[in-house]
Order: sequence, then structure tokens, then C-alpha cells
Amino acid sequence: MNYLLRLGDRAADRLEAAFGRTVLTTLARFTFAATLLVYFWGSAMTKIGDGPLGLFSPALGAYAQIFPRAMAAAGFDASQLAPWQHGIVMAGTWTELLLPALVVVGLVTRLAALGMIGFVIVQTATDLVGHGALADPAALGAWFDRSPDAPILDQRLIWIALLSIPAVLGGGPMSVDGWLKRRAQAASG
Repeated sequence: MNYLLRLGDRAADRLEAAFGRTVLTTLARFTFAATLLVYFWGSAMTKIGDGPLGLFSPALGAYAQIFPRAMAAAGFDASQLAPWQHGIVMAGTWTELLLPALVVVGLVTRLAALGMIGFVIVQTATDLVGHGALADPAALGAWFDRSPDAPILDQRLIWIALLSIPAVLGGGPMSVDGWLKRRAQAASG
């Protein structure tokens, strides 16, 4: 039995040495692109205001999504919100546009993935407290149950686990970061 375990370990070690980082980092970024890129960009598009300067003037819905209770208290008049709230809405909108793109192409990948993990945590807190998902067992879900698709606990944990790969390992050799690293090494050496 030990022989079989050692044989399996040796084969796995060789595969990992040859392909591990390349496959894992590329697969993580591809999976993020295939499953979450359009989700985040679609969400960002609902926050962009009208006209060519819409990126600098978020839509009313952006404030309602990010600060639902404050907007309700202000009669859904965004001008009644504090300047810091306007800054957070703008930052959240830009974050949903830029960080997913950086993760997918693999540029400043570790920082972008860490930023996305932080974004998912803030998004989850907003959903739980601001939108009341904490009181909705179907939305909240539970770990270690038979249902793996609850929007909050299950899905957000999977998103964070997926983003942890590029946060720890970077974009890998098949990324802009990898290309820039190879280019710098060739120039110095």
C-alpha cells in the first residue's frame, strides 16, 4: 500500500512541478472570467449614470444598492447623503469595473484579487444587513447542508476561495504579470 501511495505522490509531484502553477492560476482566472466577470460588470453597469460622464455621476440605483437604509431615510434623494457616501458609491462602481478586468488579464493580479475579496466581503455585509438577507434563511443558506447554492454563505465562500488562488499565487506565467516578469528578466539578463 505504501508503494502505491509513494508512486502516486511521485507522479503528482512531477505533474505539479511541470504544470501546477500554470494550470492552477490560469484555470482560476478563466473560471472567474467565465462565471463572475459578467456578473460584476453587469452590476457595475446598473450603477453608472446617464451620458458620457456617467462614470463620474452614479445612477440613483447605485446609492440604493450600496446604502439601502440611508437612501430610504433620505426619501431616495441621493443629494441628502454625506460626501463620504458619494465617494464610496463611486469607488464601488469603479471597483466592479476595474478589478475583475485586472484579475482576468492577470495585471497586478495579487492586489486585484485581494481587492475583489474585500469587495465580496463588503458586498456580503451590505446584502446581509442593508438588504435584510440576514433574516432570509433561503438567501443566507447554511454551510454543511445538502444545498450548495445559497446566494450568500455558499456562493460567496466559493468566490473567495476562487479569488484566493490568484491572491496567493499571482496571475501565473500566462498573464500580463507573467509577461512583464519575463520581459524584465530578459532585459536584465
